[in-house]
Amino acid sequence: MIRVEMLATGDEVLHGQIVDTNAAWLAGVLFENGLPMTSRQTVGDSLPELVNVLTERSKIADVLIVNGGLGPTSDDLSSLAAATAAGVGLQIHPEWLAKMEAYFAGRGKPMAPSNRKQAEIPAGAEMLDNPVGTACGFAIQLNRCWIFFTPGVPSEFKTMVNGEILPRLKSRFQLPEPPLCLRMTTFGRGESDLASAIEPLPLPEGVVVGYRASMPIIELKLNGPADKLAEMEQFWQQVREIAGDSVIFEGLEGLPEQLARRLDERELSLCVSEQFTAGLLQWQLVSAGAKLHAGNVLPNRPESLKQLADRSRVLAQENDAQVVLIVGGVEEDTLGFALNTPDGVFAQRVKFNVSRHGLKARQDMVAMLALNMLRRWLNGQTVTTGHGWIDVVETL
Repeated sequence: MIRVEMLATGDEVLHGQIVDTNAAWLAGVLFENGLPMTSRQTVGDSLPELVNVLTERSKIADVLIVNGGLGPTSDDLSSLAAATAAGVGLQIHPEWLAKMEAYFAGRGKPMAPSNRKQAEIPAGAEMLDNPVGTACGFAIQLNRCWIFFTPGVPSEFKTMVNGEILPRLKSRFQLPEPPLCLRMTTFGRGESDLASAIEPLPLPEGVVVGYRASMPIIELKLNGPADKLAEMEQFWQQVREIAGDSVIFEGLEGLPEQLARRLDERELSLCVSEQFTAGLLQWQLVSAGAKLHAGNVLPNRPESLKQLADRSRVLAQENDAQVVLIVGGVEEDTLGFALNTPDGVFAQRVKFNVSRHGLKARQDMVAMLALNMLRRWLNGQTVTTGHGWIDVVETL
Protein backbone atom coordinates (compact mmCIF):
# COMPACT_ATOMS: atom_id res chain seq x y z
CA MET A 1 0.00 0.00 0.00
CA ILE A 2 1.37 3.39 -1.02
CA ARG A 3 1.53 5.80 1.91
CA VAL A 4 0.17 9.17 0.75
CA GLU A 5 0.13 12.13 3.13
CA MET A 6 -0.85 15.79 2.95
CA LEU A 7 0.74 18.81 4.60
CA ALA A 8 -1.23 22.08 4.68
CA THR A 9 0.77 25.24 5.39
CA GLY A 10 -0.07 28.70 6.66
CA ASP A 11 -0.93 30.40 9.93
CA GLU A 12 -4.44 31.14 8.63
CA VAL A 13 -5.09 27.40 8.22
CA LEU A 14 -3.34 26.39 11.44
CA HIS A 15 -5.30 28.89 13.55
CA GLY A 16 -8.67 28.18 11.95
CA GLN A 17 -9.02 31.54 10.22
CA ILE A 18 -9.95 29.74 6.99
CA VAL A 19 -11.47 26.30 6.45
CA ASP A 20 -9.16 23.83 4.75
CA THR A 21 -11.49 22.71 1.97
CA ASN A 22 -8.50 21.56 -0.10
CA ALA A 23 -7.78 18.75 2.33
CA ALA A 24 -11.30 17.35 2.19
CA TRP A 25 -11.33 17.58 -1.61
CA LEU A 26 -7.94 15.87 -1.95
CA ALA A 27 -8.93 13.05 0.39
CA GLY A 28 -11.94 12.32 -1.82
CA VAL A 29 -9.95 12.44 -5.07
CA LEU A 30 -7.21 10.18 -3.72
CA PHE A 31 -9.79 7.70 -2.42
CA GLU A 32 -11.51 7.57 -5.82
CA ASN A 33 -8.15 6.79 -7.44
CA GLY A 34 -7.28 3.93 -5.10
CA LEU A 35 -4.90 6.02 -2.98
CA PRO A 36 -6.62 6.66 0.35
CA MET A 37 -4.87 9.41 2.32
CA THR A 38 -2.89 7.91 5.20
CA SER A 39 -2.54 11.06 7.27
CA ARG A 40 -2.59 14.86 7.09
CA GLN A 41 -1.28 17.67 9.23
CA THR A 42 -0.94 21.44 9.27
CA VAL A 43 2.04 23.65 10.03
CA GLY A 44 2.22 27.43 10.28
CA ASP A 45 4.44 29.98 8.54
CA SER A 46 7.63 28.97 10.32
CA LEU A 47 10.69 28.00 8.27
CA PRO A 48 12.27 25.75 10.96
CA GLU A 49 8.93 23.97 11.53
CA LEU A 50 8.40 23.46 7.79
CA VAL A 51 11.91 22.07 7.31
CA ASN A 52 11.53 19.73 10.28
CA VAL A 53 8.17 18.40 9.10
CA LEU A 54 9.35 17.90 5.52
CA THR A 55 12.43 16.02 6.72
CA GLU A 56 10.45 13.88 9.16
CA ARG A 57 7.62 12.94 6.77
CA SER A 58 10.04 12.28 3.89
CA LYS A 59 11.42 9.35 5.87
CA ILE A 60 7.96 7.79 6.34
CA ALA A 61 5.66 8.67 3.45
CA ASP A 62 5.94 7.51 -0.16
CA VAL A 63 4.12 10.59 -1.41
CA LEU A 64 3.63 13.93 0.34
CA ILE A 65 1.44 16.67 -1.12
CA VAL A 66 2.27 20.07 0.35
CA ASN A 67 -0.40 22.73 -0.07
CA GLY A 68 0.18 26.48 0.22
CA GLY A 69 3.12 28.82 0.71
CA LEU A 70 3.97 29.47 -2.96
CA GLY A 71 2.82 33.10 -3.10
CA PRO A 72 4.89 36.26 -3.55
CA THR A 73 4.93 37.47 0.07
CA SER A 74 7.46 36.99 2.88
CA ASP A 75 5.29 34.45 4.72
CA ASP A 76 5.22 32.13 1.68
CA LEU A 77 8.02 29.77 2.66
CA SER A 78 7.41 26.43 0.95
CA SER A 79 10.06 26.81 -1.79
CA LEU A 80 12.73 27.92 0.67
CA ALA A 81 11.78 25.16 3.13
CA ALA A 82 12.00 22.52 0.39
CA ALA A 83 15.41 23.77 -0.75
CA THR A 84 16.68 23.91 2.84
CA ALA A 85 15.47 20.39 3.61
CA ALA A 86 17.07 19.09 0.41
CA GLY A 87 20.32 20.96 1.03
CA VAL A 88 20.21 22.89 -2.24
CA GLY A 89 19.71 26.48 -3.31
CA LEU A 90 16.81 28.20 -5.01
CA GLN A 91 16.95 28.89 -8.74
CA ILE A 92 14.85 31.07 -11.00
CA HIS A 93 12.96 28.94 -13.51
CA PRO A 94 13.33 31.08 -16.66
CA GLU A 95 10.38 29.56 -18.53
CA TRP A 96 8.00 30.24 -15.65
CA LEU A 97 9.35 33.76 -15.16
CA ALA A 98 8.69 34.50 -18.84
CA LYS A 99 5.20 33.05 -18.52
CA MET A 100 4.43 35.27 -15.52
CA GLU A 101 5.73 38.37 -17.29
CA ALA A 102 3.53 37.57 -20.30
CA TYR A 103 0.57 37.00 -17.97
CA PHE A 104 0.82 40.48 -16.46
CA ALA A 105 1.68 42.15 -19.78
CA GLY A 106 -1.41 40.62 -21.35
CA ARG A 107 -3.48 42.38 -18.69
CA GLY A 108 -1.75 45.70 -19.19
CA LYS A 109 -0.05 45.59 -15.77
CA PRO A 110 3.61 45.55 -14.78
CA MET A 111 4.71 42.51 -12.79
CA ALA A 112 5.64 43.44 -9.23
CA PRO A 113 9.24 42.54 -8.27
CA SER A 114 7.88 40.32 -5.48
CA ASN A 115 6.30 38.02 -8.06
CA ARG A 116 9.76 36.86 -9.21
CA LYS A 117 9.79 34.78 -6.05
CA GLN A 118 7.06 32.59 -7.55
CA ALA A 119 9.47 31.45 -10.26
CA GLU A 120 12.07 30.29 -7.70
CA ILE A 121 12.18 26.53 -7.11
CA PRO A 122 14.82 24.29 -5.52
CA ALA A 123 17.74 23.35 -7.76
CA GLY A 124 17.01 20.04 -9.47
CA ALA A 125 13.26 20.20 -8.79
CA GLU A 126 10.72 19.31 -11.47
CA MET A 127 8.36 22.17 -12.28
CA LEU A 128 4.60 21.53 -12.23
CA ASP A 129 2.51 23.67 -14.56
CA ASN A 130 -0.21 25.97 -13.24
CA PRO A 131 -2.38 27.08 -16.18
CA VAL A 132 -4.74 29.13 -13.98
CA GLY A 133 -2.40 31.06 -11.69
CA THR A 134 1.01 32.68 -11.23
CA ALA A 135 2.54 30.20 -8.75
CA CYS A 136 4.23 27.22 -10.38
CA GLY A 137 4.33 23.99 -8.45
CA PHE A 138 7.28 21.66 -8.24
CA ALA A 139 8.27 18.17 -7.16
CA ILE A 140 11.39 16.91 -5.39
CA GLN A 141 12.64 13.56 -4.17
CA LEU A 142 13.67 13.74 -0.51
CA ASN A 143 14.81 10.59 1.25
CA ARG A 144 12.20 7.94 0.37
CA CYS A 145 9.45 10.42 -0.47
CA TRP A 146 8.20 12.09 -3.65
CA ILE A 147 7.06 15.52 -2.49
CA PHE A 148 4.72 17.75 -4.52
CA PHE A 149 4.39 21.44 -3.71
CA THR A 150 1.11 23.09 -4.74
CA PRO A 151 -0.54 26.54 -4.44
CA GLY A 152 -3.21 27.08 -1.81
CA VAL A 153 -5.81 28.72 -4.06
CA PRO A 154 -8.43 25.95 -4.46
CA SER A 155 -8.94 26.35 -8.21
CA GLU A 156 -5.17 26.25 -8.83
CA PHE A 157 -4.65 23.37 -6.42
CA LYS A 158 -7.36 21.21 -7.99
CA THR A 159 -6.11 21.91 -11.51
CA MET A 160 -2.57 20.94 -10.53
CA VAL A 161 -3.61 17.75 -8.73
CA ASN A 162 -5.71 16.56 -11.67
CA GLY A 163 -3.43 17.71 -14.47
CA GLU A 164 0.06 17.28 -13.01
CA ILE A 165 0.18 15.11 -9.91
CA LEU A 166 -2.25 12.25 -10.54
CA PRO A 167 -0.78 11.46 -14.00
CA ARG A 168 2.70 11.25 -12.44
CA LEU A 169 1.52 8.97 -9.65
CA LYS A 170 -0.22 6.69 -12.14
CA SER A 171 2.92 6.48 -14.27
CA ARG A 172 5.23 5.58 -11.37
CA PHE A 173 3.02 3.38 -9.21
CA GLN A 174 0.77 0.47 -10.03
CA LEU A 175 -2.31 1.80 -8.30
CA PRO A 176 -4.79 -0.60 -6.72
CA GLU A 177 -8.33 -0.77 -8.01
CA PRO A 178 -10.35 2.01 -6.35
CA PRO A 179 -12.52 0.79 -3.48
CA LEU A 180 -16.29 0.92 -3.77
CA CYS A 181 -18.28 3.44 -1.78
CA LEU A 182 -22.05 3.14 -1.52
CA ARG A 183 -23.80 6.21 -0.09
CA MET A 184 -27.24 6.75 1.37
CA THR A 185 -28.57 10.02 2.80
CA THR A 186 -31.33 9.99 5.40
CA PHE A 187 -33.43 12.68 7.02
CA GLY A 188 -35.44 12.59 10.22
CA ARG A 189 -33.69 9.83 12.20
CA GLY A 190 -30.79 10.24 14.59
CA GLU A 191 -27.34 8.75 14.07
CA SER A 192 -27.52 6.59 17.20
CA ASP A 193 -30.98 5.32 16.25
CA LEU A 194 -29.76 4.16 12.84
CA ALA A 195 -26.50 2.77 14.19
CA SER A 196 -28.22 0.68 16.87
CA ALA A 197 -30.24 -1.07 14.17
CA ILE A 198 -27.42 -1.42 11.62
CA GLU A 199 -24.48 -2.44 13.83
CA PRO A 200 -25.80 -5.95 14.65
CA LEU A 201 -25.82 -6.84 10.92
CA PRO A 202 -22.86 -9.06 9.90
CA LEU A 203 -20.51 -7.11 7.61
CA PRO A 204 -18.77 -8.76 4.65
CA GLU A 205 -15.05 -9.23 5.24
CA GLY A 206 -13.01 -6.12 4.46
CA VAL A 207 -16.10 -3.89 4.34
CA VAL A 208 -16.65 -0.92 6.66
CA VAL A 209 -19.84 1.02 7.37
CA GLY A 210 -19.58 4.68 8.32
CA TYR A 211 -21.88 7.47 9.52
CA ARG A 212 -21.63 11.23 8.96
CA ALA A 213 -23.99 13.55 10.79
CA SER A 214 -24.40 16.95 9.15
CA MET A 215 -27.52 18.69 10.38
CA PRO A 216 -30.17 18.01 9.15
CA ILE A 217 -29.09 14.78 7.41
CA ILE A 218 -27.27 11.56 8.30
CA GLU A 219 -25.11 10.09 5.53
CA LEU A 220 -24.44 6.35 5.59
CA LYS A 221 -21.43 4.99 3.69
CA LEU A 222 -20.32 1.47 2.91
CA ASN A 223 -16.69 1.14 1.82
CA GLY A 224 -15.14 -2.05 0.54
CA PRO A 225 -13.08 -3.72 -2.21
CA ALA A 226 -14.53 -3.99 -5.70
CA ASP A 227 -14.64 -7.79 -5.58
CA LYS A 228 -17.12 -7.58 -2.70
CA LEU A 229 -19.78 -5.73 -4.71
CA ALA A 230 -22.42 -8.49 -4.59
CA GLU A 231 -22.06 -8.94 -0.81
CA MET A 232 -22.06 -5.18 -0.27
CA GLU A 233 -25.27 -4.77 -2.25
CA GLN A 234 -26.97 -7.47 -0.18
CA PHE A 235 -25.88 -5.73 3.03
CA TRP A 236 -26.97 -2.34 1.63
CA GLN A 237 -30.44 -3.66 0.91
CA GLN A 238 -30.79 -4.54 4.60
CA VAL A 239 -29.64 -1.03 5.54
CA ARG A 240 -32.12 0.42 3.05
CA GLU A 241 -34.95 -1.49 4.72
CA ILE A 242 -33.84 -0.34 8.19
CA ALA A 243 -33.61 3.31 7.12
CA GLY A 244 -36.99 2.99 5.46
CA ASP A 245 -38.88 6.20 4.83
CA SER A 246 -36.02 8.33 6.11
CA VAL A 247 -33.97 7.66 2.95
CA ILE A 248 -34.13 10.73 0.70
CA PHE A 249 -31.49 9.84 -1.89
CA GLU A 250 -28.62 7.50 -2.70
CA GLY A 251 -25.35 8.16 -4.47
CA LEU A 252 -23.50 11.44 -4.91
CA GLU A 253 -26.28 13.46 -6.51
CA GLY A 254 -27.71 15.77 -3.83
CA LEU A 255 -31.41 16.35 -3.34
CA PRO A 256 -31.51 19.85 -4.95
CA GLU A 257 -29.62 18.48 -7.98
CA GLN A 258 -31.93 15.49 -8.18
CA LEU A 259 -35.03 17.69 -8.07
CA ALA A 260 -33.65 20.16 -10.63
CA ARG A 261 -32.97 17.30 -13.03
CA ARG A 262 -36.34 15.62 -12.54
CA LEU A 263 -38.32 18.84 -12.90
CA ASP A 264 -36.47 19.55 -16.13
CA GLU A 265 -37.08 16.02 -17.42
CA ARG A 266 -40.81 16.39 -16.79
CA GLU A 267 -40.85 19.96 -18.12
CA LEU A 268 -42.43 21.25 -14.90
CA SER A 269 -42.13 24.95 -14.10
CA LEU A 270 -41.45 25.81 -10.45
CA CYS A 271 -42.29 28.84 -8.31
CA VAL A 272 -40.96 29.21 -4.75
CA SER A 273 -42.09 31.52 -1.94
CA GLU A 274 -40.25 31.64 1.40
CA GLN A 275 -40.59 33.21 4.80
CA PHE A 276 -38.63 31.36 7.49
CA THR A 277 -35.91 30.09 5.13
CA ALA A 278 -35.24 33.63 3.86
CA GLY A 279 -34.20 32.62 0.33
CA LEU A 280 -32.16 29.55 1.29
CA LEU A 281 -34.46 27.20 -0.60
CA GLN A 282 -34.23 29.23 -3.79
CA TRP A 283 -30.44 29.49 -3.45
CA GLN A 284 -30.12 25.70 -3.10
CA LEU A 285 -32.32 25.02 -6.11
CA VAL A 286 -30.77 27.63 -8.39
CA SER A 287 -27.25 26.53 -7.39
CA ALA A 288 -28.25 23.01 -8.42
CA GLY A 289 -29.36 24.22 -11.85
CA ALA A 290 -33.11 24.43 -11.28
CA LYS A 291 -34.94 26.84 -13.58
CA LEU A 292 -37.19 28.85 -11.28
CA HIS A 293 -40.20 30.31 -13.01
CA ALA A 294 -40.65 32.86 -10.21
CA GLY A 295 -39.77 33.32 -6.57
CA ASN A 296 -40.06 35.66 -3.62
CA VAL A 297 -38.99 36.09 -0.02
CA LEU A 298 -41.53 37.51 2.42
CA PRO A 299 -41.30 38.64 6.06
CA ASN A 300 -42.47 36.24 8.73
CA ARG A 301 -46.23 36.50 9.21
CA PRO A 302 -48.94 34.24 10.62
CA GLU A 303 -50.85 32.25 7.99
CA SER A 304 -53.25 29.36 8.37
CA LEU A 305 -52.78 26.25 6.22
CA LYS A 306 -55.77 27.33 4.17
CA GLN A 307 -54.16 30.70 3.55
CA LEU A 308 -50.89 29.03 2.50
CA ALA A 309 -52.77 26.68 0.18
CA ASP A 310 -54.79 29.55 -1.32
CA ARG A 311 -51.63 31.59 -1.84
CA SER A 312 -50.00 28.67 -3.65
CA ARG A 313 -52.94 28.55 -6.07
CA VAL A 314 -52.72 32.30 -6.70
CA LEU A 315 -48.97 32.11 -7.33
CA ALA A 316 -49.45 29.21 -9.72
CA GLN A 317 -52.08 31.13 -11.68
CA GLU A 318 -50.23 34.47 -11.69
CA ASN A 319 -46.92 32.96 -12.77
CA ASP A 320 -48.25 30.15 -14.98
CA ALA A 321 -46.30 27.69 -12.80
CA GLN A 322 -47.20 24.03 -12.62
CA VAL A 323 -45.51 23.54 -9.24
CA VAL A 324 -45.45 26.04 -6.36
CA LEU A 325 -43.56 25.37 -3.13
CA ILE A 326 -44.21 27.63 -0.12
CA VAL A 327 -42.36 27.79 3.20
CA GLY A 328 -44.38 29.77 5.73
CA GLY A 329 -43.34 31.61 8.86
CA VAL A 330 -42.75 30.27 12.36
CA GLU A 331 -45.60 30.56 14.84
CA GLU A 332 -44.34 29.57 18.28
CA ASP A 333 -42.76 26.19 17.48
CA THR A 334 -44.78 25.27 14.38
CA LEU A 335 -44.30 26.06 10.70
CA GLY A 336 -46.46 25.58 7.63
CA PHE A 337 -45.73 24.39 4.09
CA ALA A 338 -47.78 24.23 0.91
CA LEU A 339 -47.07 22.41 -2.34
CA ASN A 340 -49.27 23.15 -5.34
CA THR A 341 -49.02 20.52 -8.08
CA PRO A 342 -51.00 19.30 -11.09
CA ASP A 343 -52.42 16.69 -8.69
CA GLY A 344 -53.73 19.29 -6.23
CA VAL A 345 -52.47 21.19 -3.20
CA PHE A 346 -50.70 19.51 -0.26
CA ALA A 347 -50.26 21.52 2.93
CA GLN A 348 -48.94 20.62 6.36
CA ARG A 349 -47.94 22.25 9.61
CA VAL A 350 -45.10 20.65 11.54
CA LYS A 351 -43.76 20.98 15.05
CA PHE A 352 -40.11 20.56 15.97
CA ASN A 353 -37.82 21.29 18.88
CA VAL A 354 -36.37 24.76 18.18
CA SER A 355 -34.35 25.16 21.36
CA ARG A 356 -31.59 22.68 20.51
CA HIS A 357 -30.37 24.31 17.31
CA GLY A 358 -29.36 27.73 16.02
CA LEU A 359 -31.20 29.65 13.32
CA LYS A 360 -29.05 28.37 10.43
CA ALA A 361 -29.52 24.73 11.45
CA ARG A 362 -33.28 25.23 11.72
CA GLN A 363 -33.41 26.90 8.31
CA ASP A 364 -31.42 24.01 6.80
CA MET A 365 -33.86 21.57 8.41
CA VAL A 366 -36.92 23.40 7.07
CA ALA A 367 -35.43 23.71 3.57
CA MET A 368 -34.75 19.97 3.54
CA LEU A 369 -38.31 19.23 4.65
CA ALA A 370 -39.69 21.42 1.85
CA LEU A 371 -37.45 19.75 -0.74
CA ASN A 372 -38.48 16.36 0.55
CA MET A 373 -42.16 17.20 0.09
CA LEU A 374 -41.42 17.92 -3.57
CA ARG A 375 -39.35 14.73 -3.87
CA ARG A 376 -42.12 12.61 -2.37
CA TRP A 377 -44.69 14.07 -4.75
CA LEU A 378 -42.43 13.34 -7.73
CA ASN A 379 -42.06 9.77 -6.45
CA GLY A 380 -45.80 9.30 -6.02
CA GLN A 381 -45.43 8.97 -2.23
CA THR A 382 -47.49 10.52 0.55
CA VAL A 383 -46.44 14.16 0.58
CA THR A 384 -47.42 15.23 4.10
CA THR A 385 -45.53 13.09 6.57
CA GLY A 386 -43.46 13.41 9.74
CA HIS A 387 -39.77 12.67 9.98
CA GLY A 388 -38.67 11.17 13.29
CA TRP A 389 -38.29 14.17 15.57
CA ILE A 390 -40.47 16.34 13.32
CA ASP A 391 -44.18 15.84 13.97
CA VAL A 392 -47.02 16.76 11.62
CA VAL A 393 -49.70 18.56 13.66
CA GLU A 394 -52.05 19.56 10.84
CA THR A 395 -52.61 18.71 7.17
CA LEU A 396 -54.88 20.02 4.48
